[in-house]
Amino acid sequence: MNTNLRTLLVLTIGLTLGITLAIGQGVFADKNAGKAVSALPLDELRTFTEVFARIKKDYVEEVSDKTLLENAIRGMLSGLDPHSSYLDPEHFKELQVGTSGEFGGLGIEVGMEDGFVKVISPIDDTPAQRAGVKAGDLVIRLDEKPVKGMTLHDAVKIMRGKVGTDIVLTIIREGEEKPLKITITRDTIKVKSVRARDLGDGFGYLRISQFQSRTGENLAEAIEKLKKDNDGKLNGMVLDLRNNPGGVLNAAVEVSDAFLETGLIVYTQGRIADSEMKFNATPRRLLDGAPLVVLVNGGSASASEIVAGALQDHKRAVIIGTRTFGKGSVQTILPLNEKTALKLTTARYYTPSGRSIQAEGVTPDIMLEPLKITKLEGLGERVKEADLSRHLDNGKNDNDNGKKDKKNAEKEDEPESSLAQRDYQLFEALNVLKGMSIVLRQN
Repeated sequence: MNTNLRTLLVLTIGLTLGITLAIGQGVFADKNAGKAVSALPLDELRTFTEVFARIKKDYVEEVSDKTLLENAIRGMLSGLDPHSSYLDPEHFKELQVGTSGEFGGLGIEVGMEDGFVKVISPIDDTPAQRAGVKAGDLVIRLDEKPVKGMTLHDAVKIMRGKVGTDIVLTIIREGEEKPLKITITRDTIKVKSVRARDLGDGFGYLRISQFQSRTGENLAEAIEKLKKDNDGKLNGMVLDLRNNPGGVLNAAVEVSDAFLETGLIVYTQGRIADSEMKFNATPRRLLDGAPLVVLVNGGSASASEIVAGALQDHKRAVIIGTRTFGKGSVQTILPLNEKTALKLTTARYYTPSGRSIQAEGVTPDIMLEPLKITKLEGLGERVKEADLSRHLDNGKNDNDNGKKDKKNAEKEDEPESSLAQRDYQLFEALNVLKGMSIVLRQN
């Protein structure tokens, strides 16, 4: 072995030990720690250094040591599981942006459909909403760049950018004959991970799009506002976790705690002592025991499954929808320096009853596929008693008032009919919630 190769081998062993120590205290904190260090795979490390030297010497283009070593680190992590990775400065910054919920961009939740970017929803009070972007729009071009062939990550990277700069979205919209071109000026987007609205009759709706550092706090504020708008009390709540990819573990614990009074929420187990954690509920009564329905689907993952699993195990909520994604592992962010980090899977999490959701998911109590319903045409308006000639009135003094009541009742039915057409799963969740509320009142 020549001197340069021997030096490289020593440096590589040092690098390997440095990476091991950077993973965190406790990795080798056991009685066999000395054996672990002495049992370094010297033959494999020798092969690594030989490959490194050969690439440096013979590859068609010159490659820097930094690039080769970063690629080696990526290779080590990519062979573990889909969620462990090396975070270079760009990806580390994106992760921090995602958990803080503030960035420069357009203000739309997006996904991929048939190779195009599909708008899931424009975020309230953002440039995209103000410019007229609508849910269901398909983005086919970003400025002059075709979206077809891009990854979602690439498309999002283009849409995000410096505050004050413009981007042109070419959009296909159902009902429009020609593509639309919409110019949007990027702005600072403060993502509200919790959105709420009143469903009427004292029933509330909460949508959590992702779990961020302030999600628990925002959830409590939203519930209090809904209660205030309904004379201080809610008859029930729908918690929508569909297409929620997860996020911060502590946020999932806080959301679960908002609906549970006592008991275990989630626990984690891994190889190192620091990976073993238990989270318990504290006495809080944000809903005052009102019934709860949780909506989930195949896009509900990780932190969403923690919440759904905990509420299901404690029989605190009825889970409706389709089986969840099945990501039951915990990733720990381990900074290597100020700009880079490891995202390493360090534990599996378990629901209060000891279920591991990994690769299994949460099975809803009521399975309900997303359906699109349309009004049945061609039957005409059915004849009712009130339409018959010489029909008896209902005993009220003013028959006109009876007709007004009928019209008002029909008018009140319109929002529910519209909800069934827009979101059938939510419509059915509300029906279940109303039934639970009636049973609760009767008891």
